[in-house]
Amino acid sequence: MDITSFVSFLLSLLLILVQANGRNDSSCPKSFSCGNLTDLSFPFSLSTQPDCGIIPLSGCDAKPHPRIQLFPGGDWYYALEKQYSSIWLGDAKFQTTLNQHKCQAFNKDFFLPISPSVSFPILNTYNFFKCNNSNNNTPNITQKKNNHFAGYKMYNGCKGFSIYYKLPGDDNVKDIPADNLPTNCSLIRLPFRSVSGDGDLFDLLGPEIQVEWKLSEDCNRCHYGGGQCQTDTTNKFYCQDDLSILTTTGTSKTGHRRRIWLILITGAVLLTVALLVLLFCFREKIVWYKYIRFWESNAEDHKNIEAFLKNYGSYTPKRYSYSEVKRITSGFKNKLGQGGCGSVYKGSLHNGSHVAVKVLNRLKDSGEEFINEVAIISRTSHVNIVNLVGFCFEGRKRALIYEFMSNGSLEKFIYEERSDGVRQLGWPILYKIALGIARGLEYLHRGCNTRILHFDIKPHNILLDDDFCPKISDFGLAKLCMKKESIVSMLGARGTMGYIAPEIVCRNLGGVSHKSDVYSYGMMVLEMVGGRKNIDAEVDRTSEIYFPHWLYRRIELDEELQLIGIMNEEEKECARKMVMVSLWCIQTDPSNRPSMTKAVEMLEGNLELLQIPPKPYSYSPSRSEEFKNCRIEDQSVHSPYMNLRRM
Repeated sequence: MDITSFVSFLLSLLLILVQANGRNDSSCPKSFSCGNLTDLSFPFSLSTQPDCGIIPLSGCDAKPHPRIQLFPGGDWYYALEKQYSSIWLGDAKFQTTLNQHKCQAFNKDFFLPISPSVSFPILNTYNFFKCNNSNNNTPNITQKKNNHFAGYKMYNGCKGFSIYYKLPGDDNVKDIPADNLPTNCSLIRLPFRSVSGDGDLFDLLGPEIQVEWKLSEDCNRCHYGGGQCQTDTTNKFYCQDDLSILTTTGTSKTGHRRRIWLILITGAVLLTVALLVLLFCFREKIVWYKYIRFWESNAEDHKNIEAFLKNYGSYTPKRYSYSEVKRITSGFKNKLGQGGCGSVYKGSLHNGSHVAVKVLNRLKDSGEEFINEVAIISRTSHVNIVNLVGFCFEGRKRALIYEFMSNGSLEKFIYEERSDGVRQLGWPILYKIALGIARGLEYLHRGCNTRILHFDIKPHNILLDDDFCPKISDFGLAKLCMKKESIVSMLGARGTMGYIAPEIVCRNLGGVSHKSDVYSYGMMVLEMVGGRKNIDAEVDRTSEIYFPHWLYRRIELDEELQLIGIMNEEEKECARKMVMVSLWCIQTDPSNRPSMTKAVEMLEGNLELLQIPPKPYSYSPSRSEEFKNCRIEDQSVHSPYMNLRRM
């Protein structure tokens, strides 16, 4: 028997031993009752026995309707009734807003987040479309919106927006895909109480939802194999083996002895396997290691993307085969650009519309970032967020298909050489771009059902259409934030040199939150203003001038900014607003930075009302003393301005 066959035999023996033990000696009940719910079992558990399940119930004795929490840290619902593999839940807060006819009810979206252990499809929610009425004074926009929702009922009893919907069972009205909405409209999902069509919309809606639970294949295999379904800090699934949580409480001496023998045998087998694998590694280290790592990561990526497709259902962007991608790009004929993660090609769909296709060519981390970008950008619908048309995931072939932006990225308009006194973009357009990006970030931070933190705002990731309307792109480093305060934890720093907020690498300065995007935005707008990098690594230290400090000095002394291309008082005001807002945004203390909502107000408001911010203390890399005593989270980081992401 060769070494590979022997290792396989030992691993098979270990699997048989663990499965033979199963959960026969577990102290968890096979079924239990809670309040009005009977015959409950895994994945449910009592709050007093959290290890017996992943969905805790509380209030079983005090109330007829126990409370249930589907996700750690998530909302609590009242459990009303269990039906086979579904359960009826009641949302008390939503019921209150309905009873009081408050328009805040339409800020709710009954969409449960994805869990690597269990998914929760909601069976009785329907699509509603919430459309902002701020542009109703434009006849063309109003006419397009009415044509778009032809046959839909409209509720306009709320100030600032209208609700379009159709009643369940009304097959005469065509469904509207989530990726084909007007720019001022967004999708929300709400449950109906009545479908008679009579009465106010508030009377038709109800606070009760019917939720199924479906265990993932990994969790199902883990549970019935004797383990516990767990999720780590990065929201990845892992199975905690029953051997690590064994207890002798309530078990017989025979069962206890069997567990001891099982632990001893398992330990001996694992030690033997570890020694053999160690020898095998030294024998053929490079080839064997790369081979196993490739197939493990590829298999994990496939499981993640298939789970994503299953949970998102009809709201997932269209999936294309690799042969379709080749056809769209005419065999990758027209190359638009090259980046660290892949190449971008111009393509054309069957309906004649142009698209930009980003073909990924690096396997390292691209699986996680790829899935992250598809999942996050699918939640968005805003005029200043790039639209994801579709994607390709076929073996090692991965591609993202975006709407085509004819003017490319912002960076080529602010860094390229220009003649004296002439800018590539005039100040009115620069101001329009800065305001559009601010509105896009405000939407990500406040307008989505789940707050989205981008973590890589820079000119390269801002795309411009025919009218120079900016759109934020590249969500590979973004994070979802379920909590209102948006403070997030990260295992390491992320971002691009020159735009990374100080608190990301120096945690003594404050928590990482949406204010980190505000910092990146401020640094980017300063580069738009100056037409140059804020920090030039090629400049000799003795002659280096840090541009933000130069601008602050002139603002402080109320001097002319002496920026290129200012032709009149209106442009002078635009430039000064952009500088003032940027200097507020790059404050070292996150609490001193404005929110993106406040930044939009400052840009749109009166210049005379803007106060001079405190001096920003973020110095250039060669001179900075600010970070001398800070606690660096990532030991590979030597400066807050180091490039922490592949360019």
